[in-house]
Amino acid sequence: MVTITADRTKLVVESAEAVLGLHWFVARDYTAKDEGLEFEIITPGIQTKFELTDPRRRDHHLVSATNFQKAFETGQADIYRACEWGQIRRTYDNPNGPIVARRPAMVYQSVFVRGDSPASATITLANKSVGVQFHQGSHYATLAMLEGFMPRDEIKVVHSGTVGERYEAMMSGETDAATLMEPWVTLAHKNGCKEIVGTFYQGTENSSASLDPKIWDAAMRAVKKAVKLINTDKRRHVHYMIDEIAPQYAKQLTPDDFYLPRLRYVDPAPYTKEEFDRAYNWMLTWDLVGPNANYEKLVCNRVAA
Repeated sequence: MVTITADRTKLVVESAEAVLGLHWFVARDYTAKDEGLEFEIITPGIQTKFELTDPRRRDHHLVSATNFQKAFETGQADIYRACEWGQIRRTYDNPNGPIVARRPAMVYQSVFVRGDSPASATITLANKSVGVQFHQGSHYATLAMLEGFMPRDEIKVVHSGTVGERYEAMMSGETDAATLMEPWVTLAHKNGCKEIVGTFYQGTENSSASLDPKIWDAAMRAVKKAVKLINTDKRRHVHYMIDEIAPQYAKQLTPDDFYLPRLRYVDPAPYTKEEFDRAYNWMLTWDLVGPNANYEKLVCNRVAA
């Protein structure tokens, strides 16, 4: 263990669903203390779904890039993790903390329909409502998945809120489909839903510009140890995903239900200009971010290659 000499050794991490930041949950409970650190994870605890008649359901321009999750922007959190597209947009809008690394979580998101839906292939989702959360991974990934099968004007994503809200909207018939991640992917399979198309994608981590480099380096050592623990026994750690969902859903799941190859975690790594340019230029084609973003201003890698 390297002794941390900074005044503060507690880090606050803003996270939403456990699957997105499992490395932080495991590090908090198992490896942070090895580096002389303490991690606190705060979750938004919000609902972002709108009424059916609200124009924000269908126009992402009317929805905040933060989805009202402002702990990082208001200085209540030191670190925030999200999909790379969302981090580009969030950092573009609020450049108070740069993108500093590619995150360990290789998240899987997939478009589902109910078991009784006539849709059985991706192309059959043309002009069908697909529930996503605007400016989050489900939004960007769904656009990327569907545009290979249909003209862009036939892609009908709607803002249905958090992943739990999206699942409920699909099951109630409010939307034709929904883009889900774990543990909702496993729950959807258990309840007879049909998986239409899915993808893995990697996100990035943002940190406060003033975060002490010694603390950050120690945090990354703890995270790398956590990644190793996760990959040694993934099933041991899926309880974090079950624990966070409502009891009526959690009681339907056990760790044995999960398909472990869907859970992929790697060591943090630098976020390269080539990766940034590829993602940013694609976002521009969908009018998901403003013009003239500068890699050097938005990204400050704090992980060695």
